[in-house]
Amino acid sequence: MINDKYALPITKQCKILDLSRSSLYYQPAPISEYELTMMSLMDEIHLRYPFYGSRRIRDELEDNGFHGSRGRVSNLMKKMGIEALYRKPRLSKPHPGHKVYPYLLRDMDINRANQVWATDITYIPLSKGYVYLVAIMDWASRRVLSWRLSNTLDTSFCLDALEEAIKQFGCPDIFNSDQGSQFTSEAFTAKLKEHGIKISMDGRGCWRDNVFIERLWRSVKYEEVYLKAYDSITIAREEIKTYFTFYNKQRRHQSLGKKFPDDVYWETLPQKVAA
Repeated sequence: MINDKYALPITKQCKILDLSRSSLYYQPAPISEYELTMMSLMDEIHLRYPFYGSRRIRDELEDNGFHGSRGRVSNLMKKMGIEALYRKPRLSKPHPGHKVYPYLLRDMDINRANQVWATDITYIPLSKGYVYLVAIMDWASRRVLSWRLSNTLDTSFCLDALEEAIKQFGCPDIFNSDQGSQFTSEAFTAKLKEHGIKISMDGRGCWRDNVFIERLWRSVKYEEVYLKAYDSITIAREEIKTYFTFYNKQRRHQSLGKKFPDDVYWETLPQKVAA
């Protein structure tokens, strides 16, 4: 038996891990099949029209035979982690105490691997539920360096993806993300600072600041997710792993001169000078 005499109180453990007590004991509430279908359709609508807010998404749902109040649609959007992407007054704030960093990529010539990495989170529907996908991409080559699935929007799965990318590929000069609480958290930003990585964050609601990973989500969903109905997170993980291998090694990109992301990454990776 483990001696927990010197174990930290739950409150202090949560603070260190950047978790709330409610997150630690969280049990997902069951969601109806009707709402799951509605959320899947909302995901497709948001991908086609990222500037649509809850009112327009509700109208699109009604056109497709789904009826619900604007408040219900708004609540589902929050659960899915999506919002209308356009410049607007700052009506919401990042997590209290989390620092927001400036956007560093404007007018920058990004032309080599590990110069800039970018990350984002997206919603992935399952046949009887949903999960969240985080990916870390090399900006210049479009190569997906690491990714994780999670059934909650906490910081830990994003941190796991970051640690794996650094372990396998070294460190970028700059790391860019949105202002989500996962990426502004002390645990996440501390890991970047520990490795001397400059932190860049999108302007709030400005999807063009992280345009290449937004394009990645379109590819993942139209070429993989929407063609299948994953029965479990295990199956989703296996299928998405196969897709990202294809995306990196076999899917040509017009913007890369019809080359594969994997080839461009290794071709443009600066060679270390021997001591």
